[in-house]
Amino acid sequence: MATKPAPAAKPKEPVKRVLASNRRATHDYHVLETEEAGIALSGTEVKAVRTGKVQLKDSFVEFRDGQAWLVGAHISPYSHGNRENHLPDRDRRLLLKRRQIERFFGRTLNKGMTVIPLEVYLKGNWIKLELALAQGKKLYDKRQAEKERELDREVEAAVKGGRW
Repeated sequence: MATKPAPAAKPKEPVKRVLASNRRATHDYHVLETEEAGIALSGTEVKAVRTGKVQLKDSFVEFRDGQAWLVGAHISPYSHGNRENHLPDRDRRLLLKRRQIERFFGRTLNKGMTVIPLEVYLKGNWIKLELALAQGKKLYDKRQAEKERELDREVEAAVKGGRW
């Protein structure tokens, strides 16, 4: 009697642990598409990021010499670092394939389009950055979104309170 071979084990997807997010981005921009990128960090930067000492507020991606750079992100100095500690506001190179860089750069040539970071997270042992191609919102778009959120809250409260 022949036995069935055991099914092949599926490789586990690494767990994603968010270290920092840019909550302001969805308020100021319409997110059109997202992409995952690596980020080139120095030794003490890695330790600081793993402890969550990252701020993405007012940061964006700039394209120089065929490379993508993260500008304006603040990584606080590592508390146990020595004199070799990193500069908190330096520009950091993003690790993207050439086609991804060219596609993002081509799309940002359109008026009002930019690439912004949404969140920094750990994927396995690797520090990754979620980038978004985004278009800036006008003031009336922001007001409309706020009205929709307020209406959704009222409906949710009415349904939850049994008044519906």
